[in-house]
Amino acid sequence: MGHPIEGGCLCGAVRYRASGKPLAQTLCHCRSCRLASGAPALAWVVFRADDFVFVQGEPAEFSSSPGVVRGFCPQCGTPLTYRRATKGDTIDVTTATLDSADDFAPTKEIWVDHKLTWACLNDALPHYAKSSVGALPLTKGDTP
Repeated sequence: MGHPIEGGCLCGAVRYRASGKPLAQTLCHCRSCRLASGAPALAWVVFRADDFVFVQGEPAEFSSSPGVVRGFCPQCGTPLTYRRATKGDTIDVTTATLDSADDFAPTKEIWVDHKLTWACLNDALPHYAKSSVGALPLTKGDTP
């Protein structure tokens, strides 16, 4: 991806740009992401922090759990970013806020142990009970 990847919030007050290639593309089913987005799951694209910049406006931030900071538009409330204190070299960006969101489909589903019972999983993707970092995907029989 040689061209910048851009996106922003619903009202346009906050805009961002990523210049590097994504490190990961996930669909998260954890309760925290569900509550932060008001949706049954939340898709993320992970970039190197050095490859990411806000080009218009600044997000408000909320510490949603110990060591986790979520960024959102202070005007319209659109969820935008997720950062972990222990992984300061990366930033997760909500996929739906990308101008070209269709180009960044999730490649795995994480925290499926927290999935709502009525939510469907994509059988074509690997599933992880919790985080995928250092974990093996669940086998088909293990998936909730």
